[in-house]
Amino acid sequence: MKRKLVFATNNAHKLEEISSILGDKVELLSLKDICCTTDIPETADTLEGNAMLKAEYIHEHYGLDCFADDTGLEVEALNGAPGVYSARYGGGEGHNSEANMQKLLQNMQGVNNRKAQFRTAICLIMDGKKHLFEGIVKGEITKEKRGNSGFGYDPIFMPEGYNKTFAEMGNETKNKISHRALAVEKLCRFLKA
Repeated sequence: MKRKLVFATNNAHKLEEISSILGDKVELLSLKDICCTTDIPETADTLEGNAMLKAEYIHEHYGLDCFADDTGLEVEALNGAPGVYSARYGGGEGHNSEANMQKLLQNMQGVNNRKAQFRTAICLIMDGKKHLFEGIVKGEITKEKRGNSGFGYDPIFMPEGYNKTFAEMGNETKNKISHRALAVEKLCRFLKA
């Protein structure tokens, strides 16, 4: 029998990405599937902390095995910013990818050091125990947006060893090498062990 796991997200892009990485190993449920309409606060000052807050909320209120993630883009020249504030970097309400990218590109004008990394932290709560997994992809910030696939900062992030941004390489390739893929791979290995 397949293990049921709640992925504490309402982000359809993330759900689709993680579903394709996990394949048919587990039955993945979203917050919508368990009728959770609460906007779970992400008030921690680390990615791990936010992932933990979301997973703990689901486990406490629904009693289900679950995992949550938080991802940040960490730019070396900006002392790790936007980091934990990546989704809200551009200001305003909600997650505005366009505003986030514009602000980042503006802050990077005239900056030669374009090194950056995407980092995903996953907190799994299973059988009452907490487990943390991390995935990191190093790369750089391009000077302009390139490509149409993916989401978030994908059009301006070029992973090391590639000459395409995440948004140019398409989801199939991105899902094999992304920070989220690396963290989910560790999660999968753990679930299979």
